[in-house]
Amino acid sequence: MAKLDNNTVLKRLQGRFDGDAIRNITEPFGLLTVETDTTQLLDVLEFLKTDEELQFGYLTDITAVHYPDLEKEFAVVYHVHSLVNNVRIRVKVFLQGGYPAIPTATVLWDGANWMERETYDFFGIQFVGHPDLRRILNVDDMEVFPMRKEYPLEDPNKIDKKDYFFGR
Repeated sequence: MAKLDNNTVLKRLQGRFDGDAIRNITEPFGLLTVETDTTQLLDVLEFLKTDEELQFGYLTDITAVHYPDLEKEFAVVYHVHSLVNNVRIRVKVFLQGGYPAIPTATVLWDGANWMERETYDFFGIQFVGHPDLRRILNVDDMEVFPMRKEYPLEDPNKIDKKDYFFGR
């Protein structure tokens, strides 16, 4: 069997999924990154995991990114690793900001449970079908999601960084 590389992985994905299911393909720092949508996500992840050639059986991480200036302001990011082939792939799904919801990956990996809880806890992403979606690190009665970029980084009333303190 030939060494598995990003081009082979991409060809397998494009051969299995038609049209717009796999899009925005990039390779930052050599890491194959693809985007899909919520309707195709579980099919893409299951194919990566169960395909006999690819064997992406290890879910490394699930996280999110908040882009407040975009129309779809949340990106849920999956990092999956093929230990057999020593290849990684990043799968992104962008979500609307009002009620960001995505299907749970716990149906494929039991380890997704805690990763999805952490992503919910910090970003407020709802993982539909998750067996126990509740806060994992922050207090239960917390009403905000601390990794969202919804608040200014500094208090606008602070005066310790005014130019006149520095002779400007």
